[in-house]
Amino acid sequence: MSVNPHVDFHAFAPLIVLSVGIVVVLLADLIWPERSRFTSSRIASIVVLATLIPVITLAADGTTRSLFGGAFVIDPYALAFDGFFLIVTYIVLLISTDYISDGDYYQGEFYFLMLTSLLGLLAMASARDLISIFVALETITIPTFILAGWRKHDEKSNEAAIKYFLIGVLSTAIMLYGMSIVYGDSGTTLLSGIFRYLDKPDHTTALLAVAIFMTIAGFAFKISAVPFHFWTPDTYEGAPTPVTTYLSVASKAGGFVALLTIIKFGFFPSQDSWEPVLWVLAAASMLYGNLVALKQTNIVRMLAYSSIAQGGFILVPLAVSGDGQAAAASFQAVLIYILIYGAMNLGAFAVVIAVARRTHSAEIETYAGLGVTSPGLAVTMTIFMFSLAGIPPFAGWFAKFVMFRSTLDAHTAQAVILGVIAAVASVIAFFYYARVVRKMWFDQPAEGAVKVQVPAALMVAIGITAAVVLVIGVYPQFFAHIGDLAFRVS
Repeated sequence: MSVNPHVDFHAFAPLIVLSVGIVVVLLADLIWPERSRFTSSRIASIVVLATLIPVITLAADGTTRSLFGGAFVIDPYALAFDGFFLIVTYIVLLISTDYISDGDYYQGEFYFLMLTSLLGLLAMASARDLISIFVALETITIPTFILAGWRKHDEKSNEAAIKYFLIGVLSTAIMLYGMSIVYGDSGTTLLSGIFRYLDKPDHTTALLAVAIFMTIAGFAFKISAVPFHFWTPDTYEGAPTPVTTYLSVASKAGGFVALLTIIKFGFFPSQDSWEPVLWVLAAASMLYGNLVALKQTNIVRMLAYSSIAQGGFILVPLAVSGDGQAAAASFQAVLIYILIYGAMNLGAFAVVIAVARRTHSAEIETYAGLGVTSPGLAVTMTIFMFSLAGIPPFAGWFAKFVMFRSTLDAHTAQAVILGVIAAVASVIAFFYYARVVRKMWFDQPAEGAVKVQVPAALMVAIGITAAVVLVIGVYPQFFAHIGDLAFRVS
């Protein structure tokens, strides 16, 4: 007698809704090519919002759902990141609508590729197996290889795509080799099985430690950690700015989720193997990213190096996580920092796109006098710059606070040293963020400079991100509560 296997369609509902939407977006461009400039973006936005509905219902249900023998799990941890990825992608779509439509490089597949990458992000949040993590990571990354080179007739865009692709393929090979050794040693690809294997005495051999290092090195590329950051500045500058925004927030967060998942649910017992690696990555990223950002004259390249440095700050709690309650606090700090970083970086890039519509340049000099010609944009950019610097009362201060608190709570010499490095790096960062603010408010605008005309969709994106940064800065308990819920279930 054959038995039909039980399928939890509610658990898969976000992926199902998004997959159907991806097909609809692709068909819309085929059926209405003359109207697809407007149709595709609107359908894509509706699809993203529709995908939020099953995420909300799953969160309201509160049940942890484990499928495929534990390889795919729906729990508060996964749902917190699902909601984050959907909201971030929706804002990126708002930013993209006029930018892509106005360009001479328009193709309707832009939105298809963006949603396909989003599908990988949602799968990543629930992945609890080396194979599912790898498949999700490649689903995130492969569409972005194409999106980075979207301006086909621009040499910088071509260079951005090639660098991103070549280094991405190399990092994937290193990561896969590390994963294969982990599987060969532990005998399983399930993270829970790897956790149990490493939790036994003397199971972390030298070979397995090397494999863990190689696996983490592959993820370090995805999060632009030094010294795996070489692709980041050129790719951020050469790619269309909405794609850069997506890479710096959603794609980068996807890499952090993969790293956080594989450590929390798999490699955690072998702390001597991965903590020193993350410590070095965090320290190098904070110092190098901030020091190089100081001398940048292009705001996109400045934000690229800022993104490298911010990635270092996010790694700090993870690098000194410790055991028990301290570890839980460290994981919460990483999640909270990612959520806040997403809001302030999205807003900063949205303002960059708005200003570039008038100046057709990303040079910091073009921001001179923005407070006179476009005070609204200058105010919002000031909010985002000070928030990235960690200045109260903007949300960035709370991200820095939970990072430093979890670091000092570790009560180790390594944690104190890393905390001091983070403090020095934060001071350095203030100078290049404040330089943009000074340009806007204290320098005179260029002769003939006029007010920046901001399209409605872009204005909504700036408004949403500015509101989040302000509200969370004043009332940070909301994100703290999300962190508590996400790590209630191990």
